[in-house]
Amino acid sequence: MPEQEIKIKSKEEDLKGSYSNLMQIFHTKEEFLFDFFLVSPPEGILASRVIMSPGHAKRVWKALEENIRKYEEKFGKIEESSGPEAPLGFQVEKK
Repeated sequence: MPEQEIKIKSKEEDLKGSYSNLMQIFHTKEEFLFDFFLVSPPEGILASRVIMSPGHAKRVWKALEENIRKYEEKFGKIEESSGPEAPLGFQVEKK
């Protein structure tokens, strides 16, 4: 079967992207959950939640590893900063 181009649709607001300065990862046997937060003390917001299969999570990990290697070859070693000192509490606001 010949390969077909996959046409991707997007909502306008999703094209802008969202910034995250903190991430938490959870997993079950079947899924990985990636929660991306924007923390600006004294509070933070959940910017995005991405859920994927373990197989896809591993492909993302390998792609990220490769791209970090390329980035560091071009721009130098990335210095890691420390995470937030205060514990995070997760609360859902109902609208």
